[in-house]
Amino acid sequence: MNLKQRFQLSRFITGEKPVDDAIILTHRRIFILPTQRGWAMLLLMVILLLIAFVYNNNLTYLLTFLIASVFFITILHTFKSLAGLVVQAGQTQAVFAGEAAGFDIHIHNPNANERPHCQIKLTKPQSFTLKPYSKTTQTLYSLTQKRGWHSVGTVTVFSTYPLGLFYAWSPLRFNSQTLVYPKPSPLELPFPDSPSADSEQGLSHKGTDDFYGLQEYQAGDSIKHIHWKAFAKGQGLYSKQYSGAKNSAEVWLHYDDAIGHDTEQRLSQLCRWVVDAERADIRYGLVLPTVKLPPDCGSAHYRQCLEALALL
Repeated sequence: MNLKQRFQLSRFITGEKPVDDAIILTHRRIFILPTQRGWAMLLLMVILLLIAFVYNNNLTYLLTFLIASVFFITILHTFKSLAGLVVQAGQTQAVFAGEAAGFDIHIHNPNANERPHCQIKLTKPQSFTLKPYSKTTQTLYSLTQKRGWHSVGTVTVFSTYPLGLFYAWSPLRFNSQTLVYPKPSPLELPFPDSPSADSEQGLSHKGTDDFYGLQEYQAGDSIKHIHWKAFAKGQGLYSKQYSGAKNSAEVWLHYDDAIGHDTEQRLSQLCRWVVDAERADIRYGLVLPTVKLPPDCGSAHYRQCLEALALL
């Protein structure tokens, strides 16, 4: 790294290029400046030095040099509170848009020095203390806004130990991302009709032989079985129940069947259907402009469908 790169402003704020491996905090990555309290102490030293010079007072000289020694020794202790720490990004969990994504950050103290009152932040600071040769994992949260890949951003490890006179910090960037699924639509719309399901007497587990009553709509009930007259009168959403043989439900969730003015609204509705179908233990397939997933159920199929929606 040449001299120009060392003094780039971005190094002090956002850090260097993102990396995959662990980062060791050395003098090249740790920056230090006086805090407001530190600047006040520096001003006090200047004033005392002027008084000692004007009045030729030896005791004032002694006090000034004593304060100065504490000031400069504190620089070393603040730096050592971070120096040598090993920081590495850990696992992440996929979330829905609008939720906070959690990033695990592993911090290791490889030597015999205790690291008290250290802090780490992504958006909000979190405090931690490391005993000699110990490790800790801090989970940092970042609010997501849209689907797709969400990067961790700049993680800052900092400390003002021991007297709060200096602020030592190290901005770090990792190649750590989490997948953000579309935000499920708040509308509880019925599943679209499926030809395969219709041939098996509807999407619900009920048959279609004889009508025997109404019940509140549940995810998986066929759109053809909804009692629309009751819904139009404001009496709620009910589905008609029929006696007969029970068949396993299966539904195709097609991009063209999703209601919405744009792609994001359609994906939001598809996401809601995927969540509802999985909760209702219904076999469901997903058809997108570039992806077609056959009907299935279970956590693996659930994640596969949500990933397809997030990356479309």
